[in-house]
Amino acid sequence: MTEPAAHIPQDQAPTGADGMIVCDRLVRIYSGQGIEVQALQGLDLLIAEGELTALIGAAGSGKSTLMNILAGLDTPTAGAVWVAGRNLGAMTAKDRLSYRRKVAGFIWQQTSRNLLPYLTARQNVLLPMRLSSLGRREQRRRAGLLLDTLGITHCADRTPDRMSGGEQQRAAIATALANQPKVLLADEPTGELDSATARDVFAALQTANTELGATVLVVTHDSAVSSQVRRTIAMRDGKTSSETIRHAATDERGQTTLHAREYATLDRAGRVQLPRAMTRRLGIRNRVELQEEPDHIAVWPDQSPDQEQD
Repeated sequence: MTEPAAHIPQDQAPTGADGMIVCDRLVRIYSGQGIEVQALQGLDLLIAEGELTALIGAAGSGKSTLMNILAGLDTPTAGAVWVAGRNLGAMTAKDRLSYRRKVAGFIWQQTSRNLLPYLTARQNVLLPMRLSSLGRREQRRRAGLLLDTLGITHCADRTPDRMSGGEQQRAAIATALANQPKVLLADEPTGELDSATARDVFAALQTANTELGATVLVVTHDSAVSSQVRRTIAMRDGKTSSETIRHAATDERGQTTLHAREYATLDRAGRVQLPRAMTRRLGIRNRVELQEEPDHIAVWPDQSPDQEQD
């Protein structure tokens, strides 16, 4: 399992070994009408450069809050967050604008939010490059390359209303990648699509990762998406709670099978959130019994006589 990042002081930039995305004890509190809601509660997260990672969790677990912070659309209340070596907590408004243009591409679930409706797919992709240092010819070359790589060259001269939902999302991915961002963030990009179209969009995200070099973090409720990535991170109550790591193994007959193993994440204080499905099945409620073994820690349901009183 990928280890959590060591604590990084606010004024110290992470090294390349620390990760492309580093969240250290991240907190986000929303206040309104005398009520405080703690959307993130000391979240730790490490995404390595070049990873394609899925983020899952129930409504209210903090996924969208985290994505908005990583996209530079929101700011943390406490803790540190670094993306591609940039301290998001110390950015000015001007810094954030530059960050969103050059470092982090973002894709919304709602297809209508990703593209300007009166521009063609090519024009949407060209728009973010207008303030770049690329010449016009190079801009058009890159726009054509992105549309071709993501399989939507046929949509180059179409406005969004003349594209399917899947074509719109692939055009949105091309637009988000226009300025070669290091990180691509996608918040439920397949949420409004049927399963076949969702596969095409996820394939485009894989292409963005493997062929175009972007580190990709995608929020999804689609098990067909989350089951295809090497690493899936689950959030619960404003923290990361578990991870599933997948790897392919080939047997002596040449048959390849995909193996998945689930891990609980450990926070700075040594706390672990056990998967709710497991605790319910075993009747675990208030506490567990621990037993230290030479090479592991055994966790057992509480069998003490007074367990019903605690």
